Amino acid sequence: MYYQKVKEATEFIQRRIPQVPEIAIILGSGLGEFAETIEDKIVLKYSEIPHFPVSTVKGHKGNLIFGDVKGRKVLAFQGRFHLYEGYKIEEVVFGVRVAGLLGVKNLIVTNAAGGISQFLSPGDLMVIKDHINLSGENPAIGEDAQYFGERFFDMTYAYDKDVIEKAKDVYKKNGVDYKEGVYAFLKGPSYETPSEIRMLKILGADAVGMSTVPEVIAARQMGIKVFGISCITNMTAGILDKKLSHEEVIEVSKAVEERFIKIIKDIIEIM
Repeated sequence: MYYQKVKEATEFIQRRIPQVPEIAIILGSGLGEFAETIEDKIVLKYSEIPHFPVSTVKGHKGNLIFGDVKGRKVLAFQGRFHLYEGYKIEEVVFGVRVAGLLGVKNLIVTNAAGGISQFLSPGDLMVIKDHINLSGENPAIGEDAQYFGERFFDMTYAYDKDVIEKAKDVYKKNGVDYKEGVYAFLKGPSYETPSEIRMLKILGADAVGMSTVPEVIAARQMGIKVFGISCITNMTAGILDKKLSHEEVIEVSKAVEERFIKIIKDIIEIM
């Protein structure tokens, strides 16, 4: 039973961390170095935790890290799970389910994404104000949904409006241009065609990626407050006459690492 597996993983982690984490953060492709700045950390490998999936993507180290950031108790997922790796939707959100049972009340989601909007450029840290789920998947489907919250739940404010407002001051304080937009989620792993990008633009998407949305849905079902950032690593197909690659995603993510870490630390402080 899925719920039992989540519970066993939760109990394993509870025995190894001294306090309830206040905030969880999921670190996307190339953004995992933030975890190295966590103080007094306890590191658990995903492979050590019962029933936990294992990251198979370059740029995802596969560690669960507990520790202190600006006086807050943080649980960092250094690597996530994707549908394109062959995982089922319930496995993709396994870590979020565990975080909820641990008592986490706030979640920060991060990802690497392709820019669609003309107002975005590679290196931008786009605050996610809403999302479009085009995967045909939803982690709340299934008989175990009752253990994690209501079957039918509101997604009007999937990303917390108060935190988004506070984020504007955080960006200003750090001298980073504030950008916000709508994130579209597709399964991948192939990048989108120029025609698909034109469609997404018509639908109102500003950026597109292959993650994040399942975790956000799972978190909101469990009553967890969410804030999201997309690191724009490239412009999407048809925007520039340039071949897309995962190497470029990692390279740009590394280039914005310092700004990203400053922003995330300050967001943690105000959540």
